Amino acid sequence: MSDRYLAPAASHRYVLDLVRGADRDRFLGALFAPEPARRDLLALLAFDHELARTRTVTREPMLARIRLEWWREAVGEAAGVGKPRAQPIVESLSETVRRRLLRPQDLIALIDAREEEIEGPLDVLRAGHALADLELSVLGAGDEASRHAARAVAAAWLMGEGPERDAMLAEARALGREVDPAALPILLPALSLGDIGAWRKPLAYWWAARRGRY
Repeated sequence: MSDRYLAPAASHRYVLDLVRGADRDRFLGALFAPEPARRDLLALLAFDHELARTRTVTREPMLARIRLEWWREAVGEAAGVGKPRAQPIVESLSETVRRRLLRPQDLIALIDAREEEIEGPLDVLRAGHALADLELSVLGAGDEASRHAARAVAAAWLMGEGPERDAMLAEARALGREVDPAALPILLPALSLGDIGAWRKPLAYWWAARRGRY
């Protein structure tokens, strides 16, 4: 699909700092993935963060659509050949896309899900499933149990508190004995949707990862 590409070290550092500051709970989960999967997860989370910001950085629907179109073009470059545009997230994402042979349409599916949010509510299932599928591709976890659990956790992450979210998390946790351990880095953030103090999270993630729980 494309040639090999290595992003500048400064771009990877930018992505790491961005996700650590803006999405700490999922950042902690990504730390449990081995390299280079860890770097790839961070690139996807940074990409997702930028898409999610669309609704907050502009209230004008036309400008929001232009912003998302910019990202569609960037995805095309990421999956293409040659150097992508000089933007840290695009550069890191390009390395991930080419290393994992991710399909452009799978990344565009995440953009399309966020476009719906410009003038209406976010479809949490569509957006969550799109991100989970990309993350599973990075982690090499393709079994049905892992896919089901990861999609449930990703969708629950986008929901407010309530019985629907609780049911979705319970459904994901019921698959705990069946999921591929490789998928744990994207399942561990389910812990943060419970009653756990911020200072306890790193240790809680570590202990849960050791036991294969989430």
